[in-house]
Amino acid sequence: MKKKLSQYIGLVAVSILLVACGDTVASDQESQSSMSDLATESYENQIIEINGLADHYHTGDSVELSALPEKETETTQWQWYTRENEESEWKVVSGQRTKDFIGEATADGLEIKAALVDDNDEPYAESEPAKIVIDDHHGHDEASKQIYAGYFEDDQVENRELSDFEGEWQSVFPYLQSGDLDEVFEHKAEESDAMTAEEYKDYYTIGYETTVDQVVIEGNQVTFSDDEKEYSGTYENDGYEILNYEKGNRGVRFVFKLVDGSDEMPEYIQFSDHNIFPEESHHYHLFWGDDRDTVLEEMDNWPTYYPAELDATGLVQDMLAH
Repeated sequence: MKKKLSQYIGLVAVSILLVACGDTVASDQESQSSMSDLATESYENQIIEINGLADHYHTGDSVELSALPEKETETTQWQWYTRENEESEWKVVSGQRTKDFIGEATADGLEIKAALVDDNDEPYAESEPAKIVIDDHHGHDEASKQIYAGYFEDDQVENRELSDFEGEWQSVFPYLQSGDLDEVFEHKAEESDAMTAEEYKDYYTIGYETTVDQVVIEGNQVTFSDDEKEYSGTYENDGYEILNYEKGNRGVRFVFKLVDGSDEMPEYIQFSDHNIFPEESHHYHLFWGDDRDTVLEEMDNWPTYYPAELDATGLVQDMLAH
């Protein structure tokens, strides 16, 4: 009888121990789940930026993007998605599970977004879509390449309106000063024996130098930003001039004349962007001054402007593509 009682007490003790262990495991799992939920919730609705997007790509260009969360995360679980347009469904990009995206520009208008995902691959924070713009404006055909290089006939040139240069633009000079463009100069030196990377940098330092950090063009209104000061003017079309260069190639300056505005605004502004007929500009060299002919003679200093939304990575990528 005592033996049976002892066995019964032992079974009860084991049962209690198993129940206690089960409660502990469940408690641990709930704790881990709770911690995971808290970690996920703490990053919900945070802003994720996509860096490295170029203003436009040529077909076949490499697309290299990076996702940058507003605050540091304890998770490295990323997922990238693409869709053909706003009406299409988002599709998971296989093999892209880090904050960096590497792809190829093959479809104009393709949208890409990055997301932080939980253990079930469910997004809990994501970026705004980034759109891939493909513009083979300098093209792969020989005629386009010749025009871009400065070889064309007079009758190919057509007048252009200020609307071709409309938008918000930033000077590339600060990027040169910070060293962000060193990669571009090194690439140029590798592609040509004309100059070393350092010599290219010196050459472009003279060319890019300016105090006008930003230019905004809307309609016929042009605004310069200089050391946080803004001044504006209204301009009208004043034709174009074809210039012959010492190297044997040529260029076109599209000229606009001030009709009203701040005293600080120049009487003339002249655009050169390697295009010779109406076409939306993707970057340009800008010349200005109060005497039309004197401005046309300027060949050494050509402040250069790219879209204001480009970061250093996107700017370098666009320059390397040309």
